Amino acid sequence: MNDIELVAGVSDALATEYRSAKRYVSDVPTQSLLHVRSFAHRLTALLAEPKAVVFDSPNLYDRIEQLNRLRLIDVRITRALHRLRADGNRGAHPEKYHLDQPQLQQLAQKAIRDLLKLVELVYPLLRQCPAPAYQFDEYDALSGRELCFRAVMQDDSEAQYLLGMSFKSQALMARQQEQALADSELPPPQQAKHYLSKAAYWFAQAATQEPRARFEHGVALLHGYSGEPDLAAGQQLIREAAEAGVVDAMALLGYFYLVGSGDITADLVLAEQYLKAAAEQEHTEAMANLGVLRYQQGNLPAAFQHIKQAAQSGYPHAQYHLSLMLARGEGCQADLAGSEQWLAEAAEQGQLEAMLARAQHMLNQEQAFGSDMSQAESYLRQVIRYGHSVPAMIELAIALTDGSLARIDVVEAAAWLKLAKSRGDAHEQQIITPLWQSLAQQVERALALSQEQAEQRSLQRAKELLTD
Repeated sequence: MNDIELVAGVSDALATEYRSAKRYVSDVPTQSLLHVRSFAHRLTALLAEPKAVVFDSPNLYDRIEQLNRLRLIDVRITRALHRLRADGNRGAHPEKYHLDQPQLQQLAQKAIRDLLKLVELVYPLLRQCPAPAYQFDEYDALSGRELCFRAVMQDDSEAQYLLGMSFKSQALMARQQEQALADSELPPPQQAKHYLSKAAYWFAQAATQEPRARFEHGVALLHGYSGEPDLAAGQQLIREAAEAGVVDAMALLGYFYLVGSGDITADLVLAEQYLKAAAEQEHTEAMANLGVLRYQQGNLPAAFQHIKQAAQSGYPHAQYHLSLMLARGEGCQADLAGSEQWLAEAAEQGQLEAMLARAQHMLNQEQAFGSDMSQAESYLRQVIRYGHSVPAMIELAIALTDGSLARIDVVEAAAWLKLAKSRGDAHEQQIITPLWQSLAQQVERALALSQEQAEQRSLQRAKELLTD
């Protein structure tokens, strides 16, 4: 018995999801992770069947927790389902988690292994016997070639769509790398534009037959993947995809109606209609935007519930905003400990504002939750790399001069202050100026006392950096 046959022993529908998840691990790992999440959703339905459980919510997080409360699954199964849910969320928006292609492939491979372990755990519950022994068949190395063959030779719209998604994923991750190199002396590669152009081509090829490709083609036109943006044509395709039931399209169209965009005038009734439709199908960003809508309407308790639901579903931006609402007591009872825990969760998933706030808390509060100076430094460097954040540059410069990081490096501190000064706004300049003057004085005093040549060279370099 192989791994696919093991899963089929539980359910043919689960085997279909598993086969798709495994098939795309190497070539379209984002798609693989989405199938992993769909697998977890289908599995909750199977686990509920024996007791005829009716779920209170379509949200996967809520379904897992309801099964746990009813003691239909134990702690191990609960945790395993939540891991698959979280991995699936990362597959939906890899750029928000700062994942590159090799990391996505590793994540997809790990999710496949976790999925099989979960099948072994639930097998006795669903089949009243232990899971049989099985062997794992290696991933199909030809799946990418097959995808290209289907797209080119067979004019297969699904394959064309998946090729487009693969190129789009690579483009978004390449763009992150290019942004990260923007401050370096090396010229950044220009791969993102190349990949986006390829993605746009394949989305256009598939758009007439595949509603998901129609949505992506609309987004490509909206942002000018392969030429000048065409806002009107892009929004029309997104509208058509939303009417065809594409969840991402409903979520984006709802957002357009929420804020007003292009030819779409803000309409809170239509915004609620589309956002609710997407949220009911577990679109986490739509859940969060429903929270924004309720917040704008002044209904803070409802806003809190929607944002909490999105946070529990693993959406980092919602986790950050839930942290803020808990800290302020907006729509809820203030809970500083809960606020810090959600802030830590968002930071762990790469939300830049949360990473900066967590680093600041760890560096500046003696009793900060989960204080770890090396983690604080790592967060600051990532926020600078991906967000070019001036406040993060200032924080890192301070930490490198006051010994918070168990070392002092005035040269690097001076370099960060110099970069911050070149980018800071008027308010930030008011913070930078006294720090600049203090560090310059510190360097002068150290130079006067230093006897070692290596140390003098470093201090001299710091002085040069701090000279306007």
